[in-house]
Amino acid sequence: MSESEHKLWGGRFAGGPAPELVAVNRSITTDLRLWPFDVRLSQAWARGLVTAGVLSAADAEALVVGLDRVAARIAGGEVPIDSDEDVHTFVDRLLHLEAGEPASRLHTGRSRNDQVATGTRLWTMDACDRVSEMIRGVQRALVEQAESHVDALMPAYTHLQRAQPVSIAHWLLSHFWPLERDLARLAAARAGAAVLPLGSGAIAGSAFPVPREQLCAALGFAAISPNSIDAVGDRDFVAETLFALALVGAHLSRIGEDLILFGSSEFGFVRFGDAFSTGSSMMPQKRNPDALELARGSGARLLGDLTALLATLKGLPSGYNKDLQEDKRSLFDAVDALALLLPAVAGSIATLSFDRARMRSAVTSSMMATDLADYLVRKRVTFREAHGAVGRLVREAEEKGIEMTALPFESFEKAHAAFARDVYGELDPESSLRHRELPGGTGAVAVRHQLDAASTLLR
Repeated sequence: MSESEHKLWGGRFAGGPAPELVAVNRSITTDLRLWPFDVRLSQAWARGLVTAGVLSAADAEALVVGLDRVAARIAGGEVPIDSDEDVHTFVDRLLHLEAGEPASRLHTGRSRNDQVATGTRLWTMDACDRVSEMIRGVQRALVEQAESHVDALMPAYTHLQRAQPVSIAHWLLSHFWPLERDLARLAAARAGAAVLPLGSGAIAGSAFPVPREQLCAALGFAAISPNSIDAVGDRDFVAETLFALALVGAHLSRIGEDLILFGSSEFGFVRFGDAFSTGSSMMPQKRNPDALELARGSGARLLGDLTALLATLKGLPSGYNKDLQEDKRSLFDAVDALALLLPAVAGSIATLSFDRARMRSAVTSSMMATDLADYLVRKRVTFREAHGAVGRLVREAEEKGIEMTALPFESFEKAHAAFARDVYGELDPESSLRHRELPGGTGAVAVRHQLDAASTLLR
């Protein structure tokens, strides 16, 4: 067979496929990146065929060496030719050039169905590891910033309205823990991918006694697929990975949204570093947080990748169907997006500067309303009664256009008899934080414990 005629199928057809079919059927522009894993699984398969009695040890060694040479050629820049329908055809064609006749024996007992399922699982396992390390980079940036701001105050928000004072470190760490959950989900997705389909053939299993346990160990899988029909059509692991990645995207979007707001002139809480800001082609004064805006926008793209795969899977009959060729477009796109976004978000966070004075000045006395209610509760007043009394004080301060600290003591006495003159101490935001030293709270000691826990996870 000449190079231009090399393909893995076609004997039962009288003529070649139409150019239009070739164009739509050709997947190598997408699946080429599976080549390192296709080489690895093919080497493991060659050794397995020795145990099955199909190959001699010498032929298997020739194939293993030939596949190493194929890998070197591709790594060195060798590109597919027009007849290379997919990555498997490309590797097989080069292997014939490097190893000769034994290459024609390699495909014995296997199908591109179990081959691509195996290669995609190996790629996914590797991708989960790579993305996880990049998530750690964002977490490190959050922790390093938090270390410097344990004692600095800012408003926390509910409904985007000022709610209660917290430390800046506590707010930063509120974005650490969702990423930690993302890491757990990626670990679970990786475990779901670590099931070996090789040996399942096209759908009914291989007719040759290739030792699947040997393949499993050689390729770093944790288990062997129990059913060949399911194995070639299962893309749950892709869906699980995309779900985990979509949540990473959602969490990056929320980090971006917070910082975009906080960096606006209206808030003025943070300043973006020069290295992670862009300017305007018209307005010289602009400092734009483009990386964070792209993180916010890409959350929708990652959700789209997940939705596209789930919509593809839900209508398929069992076994392998060509629709599954689309799985890699969604998977690769999501991983590629995060490979760009995660380092950019990490850098954006690491180069932030915080205007601590402005953040502290945004903490107004009305934000200690809950502390006033708690003050009364500690004097055995019911919370319902305390809530009403403090609500009247808040209304009075609003109507007079003053801070609650400026209210005369007579106003407190009128609101509730349990108020004493020490009530003004409860309007101090530092006092509010000192009341919240329970685990997970925003008190300085609690935040320090939280930082220690986060740092331990990073180590």
